[in-house]
Amino acid sequence: MSSLPSWIKKRISLGEEGEETQKLLRSLSLHTVCESAHCPNRGECFMKKVATFLIMGNVCTRGCRFCAVEKGMPQPLDCEEPGRVGEASRRLGLKHVVVTSVTRDDLPDGGASHFAATIREIRQALPFSTVEVLTPDFQGREEDLQVVVKENPEVFNHNVETVPRLYPSVRPLASYKRSLTLLERVKEISPSIITKSGLMVGLGERSWSLPTLSTEV
Repeated sequence: MSSLPSWIKKRISLGEEGEETQKLLRSLSLHTVCESAHCPNRGECFMKKVATFLIMGNVCTRGCRFCAVEKGMPQPLDCEEPGRVGEASRRLGLKHVVVTSVTRDDLPDGGASHFAATIREIRQALPFSTVEVLTPDFQGREEDLQVVVKENPEVFNHNVETVPRLYPSVRPLASYKRSLTLLERVKEISPSIITKSGLMVGLGERSWSLPTLSTEV
């Protein structure tokens, strides 16, 4: 028996156009966070030929409790994946391409060079599109962060997810301060890049404990 209440379940309907999007992604062996994270809105997005690419495989080295992405030991990086992301972006006709990833703490650079390669391939395939990346924290290594920032994505996103008090239970391998520092450094390195973050509510935070993110970040 499912542990989820009936009202929280949603039947995913892709429609003909959505199935075409899914078929394209399958043919190029690409993952999306829409599918790997079980997003209930992926039907609507796929029907509009919109998807958020999930690079570096679909297995994460961290075990954040809120996330549905599979956890464990990932496969080696696929060096052809950035090119396929560029090709999929072109064939979908995307004007704004969003790329995220699993966390790859097993890699020396956390996958920063793979992000950089993906941005370059998108630029080559769609010179007039904008690019948004949603990255892991690279364990706070600035040299890895700079590899991504050097490619000048229009938007650099990194989610803090929840309040500091809940990190030990929700994001045990992450650091709230490290995440904020990462966003701060992006802005310092390249002020023209738009930085953004995301915060979930409903995990047990109290209204007075919600942090205020600086408008400079």
